[in-house]
Amino acid sequence: MELPVPDAASVTLKDPSQFRWIGKPVPRLDGYDKSTGKAIYTIDVQVEGMLHAAVQHAPRLGLTVGSIRNEQQVTSMKGVHSVHRQEGAVAVVAQRWWTAKRAAESLQVDWNDPGAETSVRYMPADFSSAAFNDRLANETGAGQDAETEGDIHQALTNAHQVVSATYRSQYLNHAQLEPPSTLARFNPDGSLDLWLPNQAPGMFQADVAKITGLGLEQIHIHSPLLGGFFGRHFLYPTATPYPQAIQLAKAVGKPVKLIWSREEEFLRDVLRPMAAVRFRGGLDEQGLPVALEAISATEGPTEGVANKQGDALDPTALEGLSGKAYAIPNKRVAQLYVKNPVMLGYWRSVGNSMNDFLYETFLDELADKGGQDPFALRMHLLKGNSRLSNLLQAVEALSGGWKRGPFTAEDGSRRARGIAMASPFGTEVAVIAEVSIEHGQVKVHDIWQAIDPGSIVNPALVEAQVNGAVALGLSQVLLEEAVYKNGMPVGRNYDLYPILPAHRMARVHVRIIESGAKMGGIGEPPLPAVPPAVANAVSRLTGQRIRSMPLSHYHFDSEKML
Repeated sequence: MELPVPDAASVTLKDPSQFRWIGKPVPRLDGYDKSTGKAIYTIDVQVEGMLHAAVQHAPRLGLTVGSIRNEQQVTSMKGVHSVHRQEGAVAVVAQRWWTAKRAAESLQVDWNDPGAETSVRYMPADFSSAAFNDRLANETGAGQDAETEGDIHQALTNAHQVVSATYRSQYLNHAQLEPPSTLARFNPDGSLDLWLPNQAPGMFQADVAKITGLGLEQIHIHSPLLGGFFGRHFLYPTATPYPQAIQLAKAVGKPVKLIWSREEEFLRDVLRPMAAVRFRGGLDEQGLPVALEAISATEGPTEGVANKQGDALDPTALEGLSGKAYAIPNKRVAQLYVKNPVMLGYWRSVGNSMNDFLYETFLDELADKGGQDPFALRMHLLKGNSRLSNLLQAVEALSGGWKRGPFTAEDGSRRARGIAMASPFGTEVAVIAEVSIEHGQVKVHDIWQAIDPGSIVNPALVEAQVNGAVALGLSQVLLEEAVYKNGMPVGRNYDLYPILPAHRMARVHVRIIESGAKMGGIGEPPLPAVPPAVANAVSRLTGQRIRSMPLSHYHFDSEKML
């Protein structure tokens, strides 16, 4: 029965003192099943009469299938049902997935370059991510304005000191634990059932309708638990297995479960964008910032998914550079659009994941050039902003007081601390990191995070999200990088794409602030301030300015510490 929507003024809300569950820590109900292997993911789903499939993608994006030199031999392998040609891939359907995987890997395919009319991004054979990073850093031009305030040209001209620097971010894989998979089953009534990991069932249903010509009511999307996703399971052309699984199920007339191997996933994963940002900061006689310009040479993830530059700037390309609350009277943020050969996508906290690193580390460089303490400088620039000032004070108290260092810890190690802030998805975050150098590597001892989502429901889930985001943020700043040589990824598994090991995880301390502001997110926001806080601490400890990630590219000598 439909009821009329009441007038909002007539609704009396429950007093928070009467809440039974809101604001109280409640454990997740699925934690036990996930921890004991009982949880069901897409790769675990089975239906009657199901066959299994594996694929071999073209080594470079955009290549097409030519001849398969040993197709007859592979088809005759024990357990193999059939061999199939697909767009940019070949597939094997078999009785068992391991049989399908071995057969698909053994196919000897002659790959052809695409014609000029192709709409798929083409990966050149000579593409190098290192060379492309250098190209971005050397891009010239003023870019297209995204944010302006005051008179940046006049302010920089009149500044007592101008600081210029270029900061860089790297490509990143999603590297989620569960590889992409889809189980497709056509039913006798003409309907289609799909089991697949996804973050937006309605979007997938609409896209499947376009692919198959079926009505929405004929398409049933089943959404099992996700084995990690971080933005991986959206609609990405060339990076999702469900079109392949649908084609195979239709061809063989039976349900087919397609699982990409880890190597195929790393080959076709969409990447977090790379960027190079040219900064200029103007300081007055007291060493305080009066101007800040940031020109980012990049392509945003939304532009990447669309495979073109839109009429308006892609906000996901610049978030974390634009929208900063610091009271710098003259500012300009702009984008130089540079198209990538790689397919781009959304990564946890999207543009903030790289841009807050770039901005917050440059802000520390400005502080050092002006003789300012970076914590005190942020407090000064946030004067009059009670929400963010309170957040800074909260993280300071949580850490036992601001102590930049370098200082000697109780265990005799030389340490330093760094500070950073971020404002993604309606939530405010402040982070302090404490680091040392051990055997030439950065060791992060503690992360203190104060987070203000406005208001919360379950503090246990907030704290869990913070811990997970800290792990991913540390992995990004310390180790992770998707490297391409000769148009192909160097790392096709975790051996050559290292992620944060357990022994390098920091202790995490969380303070939740409920300011009463409009409720923000909690899955994305805890991440972006972690990398710059770590980098700022390392810069302070070593005297070596950190202007890029990952820190594994740098050499640190514990004997030459400040």
